[in-house]
Order: sequence, then C-alpha cells, then structure tokens
Amino acid sequence: MSQALMPTYARADLAFERGEGPYLYTADDRRFLDFAAGIAVNSLGHSHPHLVKALTKQGAKLWHVSNLYQIPDGARLAERLAENSFADRVFFSNSGAEAMEGALKLARKYHHARGNPERFRVITCSNAFHGRTMTTLSAAGNPKYLEGFGPEPEGFDHVAFGNMNELRAAITPETAAILVEPVQGEGGIRPASVEYLRALREVCDEYGLLLIFDEIQCGMGRTGRLFAHEWAGITPDVMALAKGIGGGFPMGAFLATEEAASGMQPGSHGSTYGGNPLAMAIGNAVLDVMLEEGFLAKVQKTGDLLKSRLEALVAANPHVFEEVRGTGLILGLKAVPANVEIIAALRDQGLLTVGAAENVIRILPPLIIDEIHVDEALAALERVCASWPETGSDGAA
Repeated sequence: MSQALMPTYARADLAFERGEGPYLYTADDRRFLDFAAGIAVNSLGHSHPHLVKALTKQGAKLWHVSNLYQIPDGARLAERLAENSFADRVFFSNSGAEAMEGALKLARKYHHARGNPERFRVITCSNAFHGRTMTTLSAAGNPKYLEGFGPEPEGFDHVAFGNMNELRAAITPETAAILVEPVQGEGGIRPASVEYLRALREVCDEYGLLLIFDEIQCGMGRTGRLFAHEWAGITPDVMALAKGIGGGFPMGAFLATEEAASGMQPGSHGSTYGGNPLAMAIGNAVLDVMLEEGFLAKVQKTGDLLKSRLEALVAANPHVFEEVRGTGLILGLKAVPANVEIIAALRDQGLLTVGAAENVIRILPPLIIDEIHVDEALAALERVCASWPETGSDGAA
C-alpha cells in the first residue's frame, strides 16, 4: 500500500482491474465472484451496459454546472423517485452520510418552522450505522467509531433496536423524530419486524414526530421491493438513500413528504456536486433497470433461493455458522470462528464478502445474479466449511 495514503483502511492485498456483471478480475486475470458489491453499492453489477451507455453519453456532453441552474435529468429523477415512493420532495447528495445529515437537518427545520425549536432530539437505535460524519456517528452512538473524536454532537437518545417500551419511554417534549434502519446492515444484518415498523409509525403519529428511515444499504431493491419499509405497508416521513441508487457512481438522496419538507426553503440546504448532470444520468439509468417489469420479483426469487441454500449450509456446518439473517439479497451468516478468518478463506476460494457486527458475514451480491451464481457462491462456502476444523467441547481441534 502507498505510504501516501492515510492508513484508515485495513485493505486486503488484492486489486482489481475490471469487472463484468457479478465478477471482478485482477490484472493477472484471476476471477472473483463479488458478493460484497462494493458494500451493497454495485446494485447492477459491474460495467452494466445500460449504465455504461448513460455514463459515456452524458460524460461526452456535460458533467457539472452546480445547482445555480436547472438540471433537467435531476428533475426527472426526482419525479420518478416520488412517483415510486411515499415522497413528494427529493434532495440529491453525493453520499449516504450527506443524505442522513440532510434528513436530520430537515427534522429540526420542520419543528422550528412550526414554532417548536425545542424539538430537536432524535431517538435512534443501538447497533445502528448512519455514516462517518460527526453527526451521523453521534446518531449511531457506537463507541468503536466515536473513540478519539469527542465531544460528540448533542441531540440523540439511543434505545434498543426493536424495543417499543424503551422507545416510548425515551420520548420527551424535545423529541423531534425517530430514526431507524428497516434492516440494520453494519449492525449485523438485523431486519426490523413488520410489527415494529408499524408501531414506529403509530407512535410518531401519536406524538407528532417525524419517522426517518435510513435505507442507504437496504433500499433500492435489495429486499425485493424498491424500499425495505414497503413490506410493512407503512410509509416514513423522510428516507435517506445512497449506495445502490447510483450503481457504483457516488450518489445519495433524501426524500420527504410535502409536509415534512415544508420548512426547507431556498438557502436551507445545499450541495456543490449533489445532483449534477453526470450523477443524474446514471441515477436515471439505474432506475430504468430496477423499474423494469419482473426485476424486483426476480430479486425476491433469487434471494429466497440463496437464503434457503444458506440455511441448509448452516444446518450442515454448525461448527462454522450459527444462523442466517436477513431478507432478499441483504443476508448475513453469523459465524462461529472469527468472521474475518472466514472472509479471508472465502476470498481465497474466489468469493468476496464483507464483515459486520456480531461476528456476521454480509452477503450482498449484485441484484442481477442468477441461480448459477448462487450455485457458485455455495460451492465456495462448502469448500471452506469442509476444510474448517471441528472443535470438541473443550475447544480443541
């Protein structure tokens, strides 16, 4: 690794030269099945023809003009996202952390505009992950990521994920909103129950709070519906998106109802790069594919197949894996040995995965995978399991 790079990443000794569909290739033509997808970013795989066409066509015309001017493709993408969601208003950013920052600002502005500036606090959940800015780190409250960066920004109250009694007890006259990931990704692939999501909607309506969903990792088709909360039959007031929305191009957004966004006026928020013509062309191209008839149904079908195969793997190899978590194509394997060891072994077998909290291995393939790729991934997992030593009750191999 270059000494000029800041040493903030524990990178694998591996570099890729090109990608095609769900595969990555090194310079010496070694092929890897990518079930990490850039941490749920490469939603349509690598070098998707429709995205490449959109990128090259727009790249030859216009990249950036700033938001001083109209950006027609941005207006079109916002309208399409609104038409296919609960939302009326959309703001484009460059990343998930920026989308979350904007969503949190909107929540404060909403109450301030109604004459309640004291309502600024947000209830969030343990094991959450909302980004790497100071505010989003404080929102998650994970000591691992906050150490050395204190004092943390004020305004967040943390409760156990899925515990409505604890959440209700945390509501005060200063509470403005509740922020939840419908499926916790970094926290260990922990889906919220349908009942929990519905109860969140009810309590927000009861107390006049905004319900904010962070769908940065679990949204954009990953659960088999365009947005994960759709499975509960409820809607938030605000939602943050990123990762899969750009298919690999840096892009984020936060969406809101007309009422929730009513406090946001010219000058309330901004982004130099957010929503530029290049990003908007690619965002529209991603949506073209995801909204094709049958696309999301295929994600559901493939996700069900992959999960059932993983469950059989776990049942046959209890010395390696404890359980399967997740839904659609956001899945996790809770490991018995250290997850980093298994991730390295899978990499040696040509399968790329990514870790998460609670000793979980995230399985986040591109949404375009077929049964043949499920077979290939399971073959790699089975080879690793077959080579893994079984331990006795005393822990000895």
